[in-house]
Amino acid sequence: MLRQVAEGVLIHQSELLQNNAVVVRGRSGVLLVDPGIKGDEMACLANDIRELGQPVVAGFSTHPDWDHVLWHAELGEAPRYGTARCAAYMRDLLAKAGWKARVAEGLPPEIAEDVPLDLFGLITGLPAETARIPWDGPQVRIIEHPAHAPGHAALLIEECGVLVAGDMLSDVLIPMLDDTADPLEDYLVGLRLLEGVAGDVEVLVPGHGSVGGADQLRVRIDQDRAYVHALRDGHAPDDPRIGPSAKPGWEWVSDVHNGQAQRVARRSERDETR
Repeated sequence: MLRQVAEGVLIHQSELLQNNAVVVRGRSGVLLVDPGIKGDEMACLANDIRELGQPVVAGFSTHPDWDHVLWHAELGEAPRYGTARCAAYMRDLLAKAGWKARVAEGLPPEIAEDVPLDLFGLITGLPAETARIPWDGPQVRIIEHPAHAPGHAALLIEECGVLVAGDMLSDVLIPMLDDTADPLEDYLVGLRLLEGVAGDVEVLVPGHGSVGGADQLRVRIDQDRAYVHALRDGHAPDDPRIGPSAKPGWEWVSDVHNGQAQRVARRSERDETR
């Protein structure tokens, strides 16, 4: 079911991972951001969009994680955009023999058979430094940054002040680091860029979890920064998204944290011995 979060902006949330697909109404159709994640959920989304009386005229993937590059035949054949780096990552993946089997192995086992991969990752890269999505609708600013995944971008729908954050600023997921030379600093750079547009934001839509207002945007930026600083400094984060206070069903996030903390500690030890 679509739920309006601002004038002309609606979301459709998946059941398992609380992915927020975002629908932005334009003059001749809608922009669809990060649809997912099961086939029946995307078919339901397509039906809801048809009931709006507008076709999908453009898609956008905020980053190349599996659950953000999905598509369904019922959504149509609109161009699906991403940053140049996001599209390059997907081209490299799809060029490898046996990619579909490897992607399927990484899916949550409880939904693996329900995630369609026939249209997976078919992203058209926008030229580097492209500032806005090319479509016949409200101005949508692209905010690319180095946090979390190659070519990750948040989107700011300027007319109504909606920030579509991708896999950042979630109330259920901790910051999840990319495998780069300096993933902690990369994440802090991403947070600074999002903080730079905070004054223009009225509604925050994270890739996973609850929609928030301008006050929640600043709270979540501070929370994510505190988590990254704790990892950097070798401290145990005081973060409600991990440990006994985690949301029921999301206890696995603690395992993600433990793995990240171990990798950061090993990296620090290697740096100290150089």
